[in-house]
This record gives sequence, structure tokens and C-alpha cells, in this order.
Amino acid sequence: MKSKTSLVTGASDGIGFELCQVMASKGYDIVLVARNIEKLEHAAERLRASFNIETHIISCDLAEPFAAQSLLKEVKGLGLNIDVLINNAGVLFNGLFADIELSNQEKLLQCNIVALTALTHLFIGEMTRRGSGRILNVASTAAWTAIPRQNVYAASKAYVLSFSHALADEMKAAKTGVSVTVVCPSYTDTKMLANPNQGNVLKIPRSMVLSPEYVAKKGIDACLAGKSNCIPGFSNRVGMALIQLLPKAWVTTFFGRWYRHAQC
Repeated sequence: MKSKTSLVTGASDGIGFELCQVMASKGYDIVLVARNIEKLEHAAERLRASFNIETHIISCDLAEPFAAQSLLKEVKGLGLNIDVLINNAGVLFNGLFADIELSNQEKLLQCNIVALTALTHLFIGEMTRRGSGRILNVASTAAWTAIPRQNVYAASKAYVLSFSHALADEMKAAKTGVSVTVVCPSYTDTKMLANPNQGNVLKIPRSMVLSPEYVAKKGIDACLAGKSNCIPGFSNRVGMALIQLLPKAWVTTFFGRWYRHAQC
């Protein structure tokens, strides 16, 4: 039987690499996509050493215009059909909106919104024609509320959440055989928590930080089960439910105070 193939963006480390490991453990061949070719080669080598699968690596900066179209062309050049598309790549900048360079905000929007939407559009048509396929979009608990000092990032993840929910309903109602899942992790132990290149560093209590392995497993389980939504962690699910009951202005004020103290 021909192996199925999963494409994972942001695959070289963090949640992305853990997503690759979970999919590989289930027998999927993996197309790893990220910017750094050396990290991709190392990640692919680790997967091949641990699992009896094929790997393909594609160096691609999804913060650049038309990156999704270029990526599709490379996938087709490899003669591959993608059974599971995992849109994990994301960009984050912390700090005051006016202090973050516009070029960086544009890169964030290009990667988090434009590239994710384009990749979904480019691959979902083929999945629909086959009558099968799964898409997993990685959002964040930040998608559920406005967050000062992460305003553009939170807004971009709110787009991913809304887009994924609506598309999941479209695919189900049309009986396409294609499912769309959005996973919304909270603070996760990746470079996003402590990367000076993205602005101020967040100081988060370790008890509030999820492991990327846990997030990846929960996200993949929900995706392969055809669920539309996944919030890893019971306390996070309760927290997001409570947030929806409170006035948005109150929640925004709370998070504004929290992030002013959490960033340094």
C-alpha cells in the first residue's frame, strides 16, 4: 500500500518538528518546510533514523510574497500528493505596535494569514477531488481575545481560528471527505517564548507552559479524528470558555496589564 504524505510548515524545530514526529510515528512520509536548510536536513535525518519513512525537505520563507505558490510548484515537482496539510509556520513580535517596524508586521501578516490561506486554497481543491484529506491549522489561545503588545499576532491567530471553523463547516456540509482542524495551544516551550529577534521576551511561569510534544499529539489526534477544534489542556479549555462570557474590554485590559509585566 502506498504511504500517505503529510506536509508540515515550520517543521525544523519546536511544535513543527514534534508534529512531524507524531505523523511519522503513524507511518506518514513527511515533507518538511522551513527557511533554514541545515536545520531541515538535521530534522529530516532524525526522522529517518527513528521511523521507517521517506522525507523531503523544501527551504521556503513563507513570509515572502507568493511563497505558497512556489512551495506548491516544488511539491508537484517531487510528484507528491499531500494527504495531510499542517500549517504550523508562524511569526510573532512582542512590544508596542508603534515601535515594531512596519516591515516586520507585514511579514507576520504574510506568514500567519496570507501564506496559510494560500496553502489551504492550493491544496484543498485536490483533496476535494480525491474525496479525502485533512488540514491542521495551528492558531493559539491568543486567537480568543485581543492582546495589547501582541495585537497583530493575536489578531492574525483570530483570523486563523475563524477561517478554520468556517471552512470546516463548509467542507462537512458539502460532504467533501476533507476535514479542517484548528489547534489553539497556550504558552508552549519553544523559541517564541525567548527570542530577542522578535522583540521583548516573555516571562511566563513554568507551570503555565505546555510542552511541544503534548501540543503536537493533541493537535494530530484531533486532526485525524476529523474534529474542528482543539485547545490542549483542561485549564486552557476552561479559561477560553470563561473569556467568552466576559466583556471584551475587561479581558483586553487584564491582558494589557499582564503583558506589560510579563515582557522585559
